[in-house]
Amino acid sequence: MNPVLVTSVVGLGALGATFGLILAFAAKKFAVQVDPRIEELEEILPGANCGGCGYPGCAAYAEAVVKGEDITKCGPGGQETVDRIAEIMGLEVSKMVPKVAIVRCRGGDNEAKHKYVYEGIQDCNAAVLLDGGSKACEYGCLGLGSCVAACPFDAMAMGDNRIPIVFEDKCTGCGLCVEACPKGIMELVPINQTVYVACVSPLRGKDIKNVCSVGCTGCTLCANPKFTPSGKVKMENNLPNIPPDWFDYKLAVEKCPTKCLIVREIPEPYRPKELKEVEEKAEAAAEV
Repeated sequence: MNPVLVTSVVGLGALGATFGLILAFAAKKFAVQVDPRIEELEEILPGANCGGCGYPGCAAYAEAVVKGEDITKCGPGGQETVDRIAEIMGLEVSKMVPKVAIVRCRGGDNEAKHKYVYEGIQDCNAAVLLDGGSKACEYGCLGLGSCVAACPFDAMAMGDNRIPIVFEDKCTGCGLCVEACPKGIMELVPINQTVYVACVSPLRGKDIKNVCSVGCTGCTLCANPKFTPSGKVKMENNLPNIPPDWFDYKLAVEKCPTKCLIVREIPEPYRPKELKEVEEKAEAAAEV
C-alpha cells in the first residue's frame, strides 16, 4: 500500500478524532442548562400556538412563565391550565378573567353604503388595497370574512348581512381574528364587560349618517350624567370610551339614537356583584 496514502488516512483520522473531542468538550463546557419546568409547562399548555398570550407559540410562553411572566395569559387553556401552571411554578392560584372577541361594527350591506361593487379576492386584506375597500365608511367592516377564516376554534361565522358573528361560548380570546382584520373592528374585551360600542369611526353627525345608518354619531348622550349618573363613560375621539364596569347603562342604551351600544349577556360565573345589585334595584323600581 502506498505509504503516502496510509499517512494521509491516519492523519485525517487523527484530525477527525481531535476535532470530535474538541466539539464534545465544547458542547459539555458551554451547554445551556434548560429549566425542566419549561418542558412540564409545554406539556400542559394546549398547543394551539395561537399567539393570544403575546408570544409566538406555547414553547415561548412556557419559557416566559419560568422567567416571571403572568400565568393567566393562555386563553385556550382557561382556568384549569392556570391552576396547573401555578402548581408547577409553586405560585398561588390566580383568578383568570377570560377575554372574548367582539365585532365593533354593525354596518352590513343593508346599513352601510358602498363606493363600488367589489369582485376581487374574497379576503379583507386584499380588498382594502383597492381604495381602502368598497365601503363608503372607511372604518367599516368589509364583510369578506378574513376574521372568520383566521379563527381555529369555529367560534365565528359570517351573518346574512355580511357582518361576522362571534359565538362567545366557543371563543378562547386568542386574538387571531383581531390580527386578521385590516379595519380594526375586532377587539378583545373581558368576559365580564357589560356594554361596548359597535363602531370605531371618529366621524360625527351628518358625516357618519351619509355613509352608515347605525354608526356612532358622537352625540355624547351616553356620557351625559343625566343618563349615566356614575360618570363612567368618557368621550374620546368622538367615541364613548366604555369601561368594563359600566353598570348604570340602561337609560343611555335606550337613548342611543343609532342603537350602537350593545349589551352583552355575561355568563353567570362572571356576572359582577355590582351588576346584579343594579338589576335588582331596577326590577324593584319597576314593580312600584
